[in-house]
Amino acid sequence: MTDFQTTAPRTPPRRRTLILGGLIAVAALAGVGWLGWSLLKGGGDEAGGPGGGFGGGRRGGPASTVAVATASATDLPIIIEALGTVTPAATVTVRPQVSGVITQVLFREGQTVQRGQPLIQIDPRPYQMALMQAQGNLTRDEAQLSAARLILTRYQTLLAQDSIARQEVDTQAATVKQLEGTVMADRAAVGTARLNVGFARIIAPVSGRVGLRVVDVGNYVGAGEANGVAVITTVSPIDVEFTVPQDDVPRVAARQGRAALPVVALDRTRTNTLDRGTFSTLDNLVDTGTGTVRAKARFPNASGALFPSQFVNVRMELDSVKGAVVVPATAVRQSSQGSFVWLLNQDQTVSRRAVKTGQSTGVQVQITEGLKAGDKVITEGGDRLRDGGKVQLPGARPQGQGKGPGQGGERRRQRPE
Repeated sequence: MTDFQTTAPRTPPRRRTLILGGLIAVAALAGVGWLGWSLLKGGGDEAGGPGGGFGGGRRGGPASTVAVATASATDLPIIIEALGTVTPAATVTVRPQVSGVITQVLFREGQTVQRGQPLIQIDPRPYQMALMQAQGNLTRDEAQLSAARLILTRYQTLLAQDSIARQEVDTQAATVKQLEGTVMADRAAVGTARLNVGFARIIAPVSGRVGLRVVDVGNYVGAGEANGVAVITTVSPIDVEFTVPQDDVPRVAARQGRAALPVVALDRTRTNTLDRGTFSTLDNLVDTGTGTVRAKARFPNASGALFPSQFVNVRMELDSVKGAVVVPATAVRQSSQGSFVWLLNQDQTVSRRAVKTGQSTGVQVQITEGLKAGDKVITEGGDRLRDGGKVQLPGARPQGQGKGPGQGGERRRQRPE
């Protein structure tokens, strides 16, 4: 009978390696966890308690530096802003009504002229001669008419005595009528000749600024010259054309019916006021491509700051909301739930507050629900905030900063110099 030697089962080398590696990994993870906990605890102590550590304003994270504004109650103007184009109240191309040679140019380029002021003198001599000829014809025909009337009177006397045939009386009466028509035509010719003499001196039809000169002394101009002899633009007063959203048209029309709407023209940067005027009128249709209605405002332009075809920013005040609670526009934020603000609490934490907005001026926004006057809201730095997070105001001492002498720290001894 054979004897069998009993031996204990041996663990395979591969299995032992796996077990040893697992133990090392668990120990390493435990070490990393302990190190992280130590760092967080140490960072919290250094940062001054619950507000320290990392996390961008979260609970237990470092305080975020933010800008704060206070909600206030004020009268908020309802304003329409638009880009406008300056257009002259009148643009007139002065054309001669008679032909002739220019003998005088009575204006300077860029000069401001008044209505009725002489601009151009055309040689009037041909028209003066025509006037004299017309007056001579009128004098001749008036003399013939006077003689014919005397003869008619005599014929009527003879007819009453039955000493002349009625036919001769009727013929003379017709001659008188014919001469009366001739005299009337002569008077019209005299009037036309006088007009031509007057047209030889071209005057300004409107007040305004004269452009560049297009004719000189010695040029021959014809009646109705295409380019004219001068172009006058009325710059005082002057108009500005702009557009109004179709949704605001009813309010503009209602406001216009009560009183004059003030309009301000600003420069390109919206910082300097060029002039102040009043709203004139709205167009009679809506532009279907833009959903706007053309409008026009008139400005006195006494200083000449507005120039034709200039682009300006137009600001029109429709009305004002009395006692509105307003905050800076940068304080209002948007989310999928609607508008909200970050409200600053007394303990330097923030709370998310849902609000409803009303009118806006671009710089300020009316809050109709959710805030009251005196509440403090975050205007800058709100992207890093969380509900209940700590914040820090600009210029404040960071939390957890080391204490100086006399504030609980040990007073260092000064070495003698």
